[in-house]
Amino acid sequence: MRMPKQKMSFSETICRFPTCAADIEAGQNHLGRMHSMNEITWRIFRIMAEFVDGFQFLSASKKEVTVLGSARLKSGSKWCIEAETFGKLCAKGGFTIITGGGPGIMEAANKGAYESGGESLGLNIQLPMEQRANPYLTRGKGFHYFFTRKVMLSASAQAYIFFPGGFGTLDELFEMVVLVQTGKMQTTPIVVVGRDYWTPLVSWMRETLAREYETIHEEDLGIITIVDSAKEAWEIVRKSKEREMF
Repeated sequence: MRMPKQKMSFSETICRFPTCAADIEAGQNHLGRMHSMNEITWRIFRIMAEFVDGFQFLSASKKEVTVLGSARLKSGSKWCIEAETFGKLCAKGGFTIITGGGPGIMEAANKGAYESGGESLGLNIQLPMEQRANPYLTRGKGFHYFFTRKVMLSASAQAYIFFPGGFGTLDELFEMVVLVQTGKMQTTPIVVVGRDYWTPLVSWMRETLAREYETIHEEDLGIITIVDSAKEAWEIVRKSKEREMF
């Protein structure tokens, strides 16, 4: 007797896919190593909880400015000094500083705000190496997922200030530019600090992306403003307008 072909359940279908790069590399992406549907469900609840907690956390603050940059730059370096100065200027102007809550540029901006009596928030994430919550936070919130944390970093600030950084900083910069470019977020100041660091990148985008390949419109580069000091960035921030969360 011919047996009917059994239809795979949703959980079995989901579990056909590897859960991480390490599973693929080790050749362990067989069904016996996959998450069960129950585990996937709890992961969804955890993601939802991070969004709810994150938005509640941000709702208690106002006049926010998000500062982003490298976690690896040392205290006392040129751009950490500028980030600390920027934090001080914002605090004295009644603004709330939001960072990723870690060391480097983030700690410097938080320190400037904290020591000037301002609101200093950190949205931290645990990483294998450099990330730790810095001690200059009036309030902090931890995240497990990068993408939920990134939504919170971009959710409500009235200006976004980028100091020199690595892949994470560039990822955050381009996401903010895309949100403004596509109208998913109100036009909001996106300021990059450090002409020597940022000008080559913007020049490449203009010459290669806009002019040679025509993959962007040259006027889109106007979304980004290049300055060279904390004081220049502050002059833009102090004229910015508070906005609703997107």
